Amino acid sequence: MKKIFLYASLLLLVGLDACKTEDYVWENWAYTAVPLVAVNIDKSALPTIATANTSFFDLGAANLGSQVFEYTLKWEGFGKAEVRSIDVYLGFTKAAASGNPAYPIVVSQPGGLYPSVTQFPLPSRVGASDRLYETVTQFPKTFTVTAAQLAAFTGTNLSTVAQNDYFIFKFILNLADGRQIAGFQENVCDEARGEVGDCRVGVRFRKK
Repeated sequence: MKKIFLYASLLLLVGLDACKTEDYVWENWAYTAVPLVAVNIDKSALPTIATANTSFFDLGAANLGSQVFEYTLKWEGFGKAEVRSIDVYLGFTKAAASGNPAYPIVVSQPGGLYPSVTQFPLPSRVGASDRLYETVTQFPKTFTVTAAQLAAFTGTNLSTVAQNDYFIFKFILNLADGRQIAGFQENVCDEARGEVGDCRVGVRFRKK
């Protein structure tokens, strides 16, 4: 009986394959690399957690312009892919009227490791308002920038920023084999789920 079931199953699989009439893009999968970031939480003007990939500027402080955002960028290819360079884009985003993540950051339970919600909207595509900040070829690379420097680059007036507005860096990988990879979806870089990569990192304006 087991042999009959096995033969019938094999015949069914062969028949299904023979009836295949559509080729899908996802069938031609390949290994890739992912960007990884580590925020220096000691430089954040307000308390944060490392797994959130988020820093903060204190909107109510007199030294707002000189406050620092620092993070380190590297990549991981899992022994399957090599990165030639990473294009780093920077943009400024006005916060939505609602739906912004709570502060202080709420940590997920059980586990107490990751923030309970995504800290920046996904998907996180590079858009028309994002500008190429730097193409990095040496890793790890540490970025240390002030609020004033970020504002100058993006054309943002710091006197008009409001609660929950944020600067965000986004990453596009240029692989050694010529492929260009932009991993912007929820199954790649959701801080709330501890995903395998970090497609962006940001610094948000908050008041104590």
